[in-house]
Amino acid sequence: MNSPVSRHRQRGAVIVTVAFLLLFLLGFMGIALDFGHLFVVKTELQTALDSCALAAAQELDGQGTAITRARSAGKSAGNLNRVNMQSATWSGQGQIVDADISFRDAAYAPTIVPASAKYAQCEHAQKNISLWLMQAMGAFSGDTAGNPALRDVLAIAVATRSSAQSTCPIPIGLKPKAGGTAPNYGFQVGEWVTVYGDRTPGSGELGWYNLNGSTSASDTRDELSEGGSCGTRIGDVLGTPGAQTTVDTPWNYRFGIYKNADYNPSVNHPDMTGYSYTSTNWKNAVPQNAYAGTPAAGSHPTAANYITKRAAFASFDDTGTDLKAGSSIVFGNANQLNSFKSLATPGSGGQHALYGYSRRLVTVPVINAASKVVDYACMFMLHPLSGPKDDGHLEFRGNSASAAVPCTTNGLAGGTAGPLVPVLVR
Repeated sequence: MNSPVSRHRQRGAVIVTVAFLLLFLLGFMGIALDFGHLFVVKTELQTALDSCALAAAQELDGQGTAITRARSAGKSAGNLNRVNMQSATWSGQGQIVDADISFRDAAYAPTIVPASAKYAQCEHAQKNISLWLMQAMGAFSGDTAGNPALRDVLAIAVATRSSAQSTCPIPIGLKPKAGGTAPNYGFQVGEWVTVYGDRTPGSGELGWYNLNGSTSASDTRDELSEGGSCGTRIGDVLGTPGAQTTVDTPWNYRFGIYKNADYNPSVNHPDMTGYSYTSTNWKNAVPQNAYAGTPAAGSHPTAANYITKRAAFASFDDTGTDLKAGSSIVFGNANQLNSFKSLATPGSGGQHALYGYSRRLVTVPVINAASKVVDYACMFMLHPLSGPKDDGHLEFRGNSASAAVPCTTNGLAGGTAGPLVPVLVR
């Protein structure tokens, strides 16, 4: 029979064993919490960098400003994502910066040459992530040397552009020229093509076509509006809409031109510039090349190509906000746009800079005689419309599947032809 002293000693041993067991279990629980915390931060950071890489890759069009635009787009998109348990202090812990975004050529060698950049890589280390258990144990033991409770999390993402299986074009169809074949269907890069507002287009012309196959004019307006229609594929048959009634309004938003209640560039976004081109202010012979060319003799004193005007965030009135003055520059008629009232403001602090993005470089379906989509073209919107039945003009920039064209789309990647869309490769 055990003595009272022996039973007391046994109880003491059990207490010590349970204490060690609890400490052991607490350690496992803490490790699970700490590693779970790091996993969540890693996932959030990876999402931010995926967004960064996709946005940056979308700008890699081979133009001289491609890398500058790609860095800006990558930072903007990536930093919209919160990191460290969706912390609002993500900005205070080191957001994505220019140095985190690099570029690679077709052989995946580093490059800073815009024409060679094919891949965008975003890489970022989120510093000093607190490990809760290590922090508690350090405080308990008094050993905080080297900050064992702080760890860094690294993520990387790489994106490029590849052909889409579905696209987000505008509701306009391009008919090839007689005898024209792929890739450019008889058109010259830089050539101006007419969009007929009130008749069916012929060979080498553009016209309104509903992407959903309907004949409703309201569908045309909706498909031209912001958000548009995504899902158009090779082989789709487009619809021929009735008389246009309101397409001029969403068309002109892209130029930063508004009527009354719709004057809200933060909602009805403009392009980065509203400066426009007609034969009145741009005197170049075919191919006119308003996108990247040099104005010919006799052009308006304000005339410069789209790339230049985009970099300056020029308005329809160039450096001003007078709709009539802009109409005089572009059409030679101050009253050309009498049904419109307001312009987005120019300059680095203006509304084209604050709210603008690429809205005048558009994807257009190439259609055959049966209105079936056979390919896609990249085109540049040249000028606003004074009414819904006006003829407009777009500039042909090339086949959308070419890496040299400036157009991108938000369609679904995975196709073998069609516009190039950003896609993650790492």
